[in-house]
Amino acid sequence: MLKGMIRKRLEKKVQQYFAAHPEVKLVAVTGTAGKLTTMTTIATVLSGSYRVRMQEKSRATPLEVALDVLGIEQPPSSGLGAWWQVLRAAKQRIKQPTDVDVVLVGIESTAPGQMAQYSAFLRPSVGVVTAVAPEQLGEFGSLERVAEERLALANFSQLALINRDDVDGRFASFLTNGSLDTYGTTSAAEYRFETSDVTPEDGYHGTMFAPELPQGVAAHLQVVGEHSLRPVMAAFAVAVKLGMTTENIVAGVQSIRPVPGRMNMLRGLEDSLLIDDTHSSDPASAEAALQTLYSFQAPQRLACLGDMAGLGDASAAEHQALGNLCDPNLLAWVITVGEQAEKYLAPQARARGCQVKSFRTALEAGAFAHKVMERGAIVLAKGSGEGIYLEEALKIVLHDTHEDHELVRQSPECMAKKAPLFARFQ
Repeated sequence: MLKGMIRKRLEKKVQQYFAAHPEVKLVAVTGTAGKLTTMTTIATVLSGSYRVRMQEKSRATPLEVALDVLGIEQPPSSGLGAWWQVLRAAKQRIKQPTDVDVVLVGIESTAPGQMAQYSAFLRPSVGVVTAVAPEQLGEFGSLERVAEERLALANFSQLALINRDDVDGRFASFLTNGSLDTYGTTSAAEYRFETSDVTPEDGYHGTMFAPELPQGVAAHLQVVGEHSLRPVMAAFAVAVKLGMTTENIVAGVQSIRPVPGRMNMLRGLEDSLLIDDTHSSDPASAEAALQTLYSFQAPQRLACLGDMAGLGDASAAEHQALGNLCDPNLLAWVITVGEQAEKYLAPQARARGCQVKSFRTALEAGAFAHKVMERGAIVLAKGSGEGIYLEEALKIVLHDTHEDHELVRQSPECMAKKAPLFARFQ
């Protein structure tokens, strides 16, 4: 009751804030994969010209999003007094000169119809949809309903940007916004990157194209994997739309580096390379990560694959499909972690002729990888966060244990959350 009242008042304050500060642009990001990377990439590029406010995670409720837009922390207490302080802070935020030029928010939706709640108080200058892939199918029931929910953001934004590579064209029927452009790595996208050269160590050299830049502009992008180019192109498109200079855009995209747990290259033992993609996993990003591993030349390749969460009734089929992508000619070992990966992914990989070893925990998987890896190997770690935590497997094969800070979920709070899981299997 109290939070419902506070939420409505805060939503009203958000509308009043943008009415009082029309110069502030709101950029909203949603999608079934790549939200955090896309948000971070957009913020990195825009910060070269603008003051940007962004929270480091996407939010699942209108109350959280409203607080993020206004730049107000959620109170530690749920009492009435604490929330009145929040409302007073919101009122002051409206009256004060603005401290930002761009507000960047990530929006989650865990059930059909939730996205519509945001349309009541948000009108993003740019709405970015990163992907539509199987996610939370237990709640949504079908991929079509997932697509309809995610693409709703595009319909209540002033301008929509859609990832042409990871949003299937058949979902266009859910779009009603005529102010729409696409981004990606194919020639069909209006904002795109065309590669001229690529190496694992040096990233991508190529040209960025936009309707505003038909001749293109050269850029060197230091990211890993073709799918990692797409968030950069989202940032490129947003920056062009918001009026950044070409010089500042190029400087911004060339400063981008992978975030922890998102296709981040790390040094491993025995001159090995580790592809750290442990933040989360879904069918599209797992396939892309495997294809990236295959593209690298190395004397040995290991794929450490954990459960993909949130797939509902599609879990068996999606894990089997990923197992079918495991190529015995390109992989020395497939190492799985988690019940679903062991039950469905592992048998399919074995059927293809792969050597497979399954474990209950990331610690066991890391110890096995340490045992079998050869000098100069490349190791991919890809899995969902909750309950899998493959970053702990990578910790065992890191070149330097002091590089733990490069891994995801290493705060004292996160480590305390993981401890009971590993203790249970000891």
